[in-house]
Amino acid sequence: MSNTDSTELPLWVQERDKVIANDEGVEWRDGKRPDYSHHNQVLQQERKYHHPEGSLEAIAHNLVRTFEMEASHKINPEQWLSVVADKFRMSSNGGKEYTATEAIGHGTYNLFIGKNKHYNPEEETFKSSFETFHTAFPNGFLWEVIEVLSGPPNVTFKWRHWGTFAGNFKEYQPTGETLEIVGMSIARLTEDLKILSVEHYFDNSKFLKNLTAGGCPFHSQK
Repeated sequence: MSNTDSTELPLWVQERDKVIANDEGVEWRDGKRPDYSHHNQVLQQERKYHHPEGSLEAIAHNLVRTFEMEASHKINPEQWLSVVADKFRMSSNGGKEYTATEAIGHGTYNLFIGKNKHYNPEEETFKSSFETFHTAFPNGFLWEVIEVLSGPPNVTFKWRHWGTFAGNFKEYQPTGETLEIVGMSIARLTEDLKILSVEHYFDNSKFLKNLTAGGCPFHSQK
């Protein structure tokens, strides 16, 4: 699949803001459109990869960002444009497969980061997980595609997730460092580039170690 004029592509693999603007009848979580203007600005400043418009990398980048937005902010999965709602499944590191409805209820952070000694998604809600990570990364926990290794219908791609650790993570103080996760995903798509399933693979042990490196305020005062 060669570079394609973005205007010929389905809406859900174009820029995320175009999907947000096309919201007639959409049930938003907070009753209004999400505003990504600040995060978009930070992304343009900090991203490492600038893929040609219409390339496989650009298409994968836009599709996943649209999916993340819809999973976080559209409370009716039937209104998600990026997936086939009744068939969609998502998993991390070979673990449990989650449906679109479960993604709405639990939040993508809770499905993405497995249970560990520093974070237990089973004890978190969508709201608490959202607040925890947005407090730790006030400028956003950003995401971009590094490289697409195979094209549709089974798209395998490498990605990076990163952000500046500038606010507390639970009882741990910020270090001001940029923390990063690099991983790989396999997305199974329909002919019109909607997601049927996506499997994420990554090692978040270093990320969690750095996220808790600042120590808790009580210990830091000793």
